[in-house]
Amino acid sequence: MDIQELKFDQNGLIPAILQDYHTREVLMQAYMNEEALAQTLQTGRATFYSRSRQQLWVKGETSGHFQEVVHVRSDCDGDCLLLEVLPCGPACHTGETSCFFKPIHTISDRATGNVTILRNLADQIEDRKQHPVQGSYTNYLFEEGIDKICKKIGEESAETIIAAKNNSQEELTYEASDLLYHLSVLLNNEGVTWEDLFVELTKRYQK
Repeated sequence: MDIQELKFDQNGLIPAILQDYHTREVLMQAYMNEEALAQTLQTGRATFYSRSRQQLWVKGETSGHFQEVVHVRSDCDGDCLLLEVLPCGPACHTGETSCFFKPIHTISDRATGNVTILRNLADQIEDRKQHPVQGSYTNYLFEEGIDKICKKIGEESAETIIAAKNNSQEELTYEASDLLYHLSVLLNNEGVTWEDLFVELTKRYQK
């Protein structure tokens, strides 16, 4: 869609939603006017229009938590924008990653998890490293070091192969989950993130 086709409201504003490019988490919602959108496209940093202050504001200009823009998309009607961003810190002024952190209701039998569990798992592993817990298996792996971690990767890989050869979806799901957990520990131990893997996989996909 061409920018000229966007539908700003009677006040010259259009709602804009920020989404983490990597995790797909919705981070915040604000408003843009034409000038804010133009500045966003020019600088690559999310810029909005403050209705209360009646002026432009760059997200992160005070906190340093800039939102580096990857994609700008419009909805089908042209009256709402989606900005996919690389956050340089929390999007919420409270320090939370996302402004949408207050639960209201969950339909439990539908909440079966999604790909964000990889980020949550990585965060939990990092927390264990920074704040060791007595009896924690993760801390045990870190204490034993790279040789033990790699040994477990080998063991879990073999068990995943066996599960596949057994034609058991349940067993394969269980063993592959063990493998992903130990891989997450290995990545953390070596200073590699899931985002690094996403970048590499994206390069391969684009080829």
